[in-house]
Amino acid sequence: MRIGVYPGTFDPITLGHLSIIRRGAKLVDRLVIGVTTNPSKSPMFTVDERMASVRREVEPLSGDIEVVSFNSLLMDFADREGASIIVRGLRAVADFEYEYQMAGMNQQLNDRVETVFLMADAALQPIASKLVKEIALFGGDIAKFVTPGVRAEVLDRIGQTGRRGE
Repeated sequence: MRIGVYPGTFDPITLGHLSIIRRGAKLVDRLVIGVTTNPSKSPMFTVDERMASVRREVEPLSGDIEVVSFNSLLMDFADREGASIIVRGLRAVADFEYEYQMAGMNQQLNDRVETVFLMADAALQPIASKLVKEIALFGGDIAKFVTPGVRAEVLDRIGQTGRRGE
């Protein structure tokens, strides 16, 4: 059985993420979406909230897709899940430079796991979770970038923090 992992913070999950998940699920028998925390980012949602959101959004997709959290090195997570493939999405050249470096480091840690890069669909390439949050915080419409459920969650969170429109 070929198992792949698609790691990320998914804060929030975007249409770009969902495109990579749909396409990545076709490449493996089982796709494990690993929801993690990046110490260099300040998340809007907790890991549990992000996992619930990702689970809801991937539920209608076809394929064997599982959503789990992890807080370890990616290669340790891949080993734990029995994965032989890491799926990574690319939006632009800047993404490639970072991802290329990460893939090289990961290969040094575990050369039994290959990294597969998938380009985001052209219409979805500019979407980044960070930008979605910034647009929402300043009152912009994020409907083109996320599902209706995720949009509602983001707007609800902004309302709770009182930061919208500052």
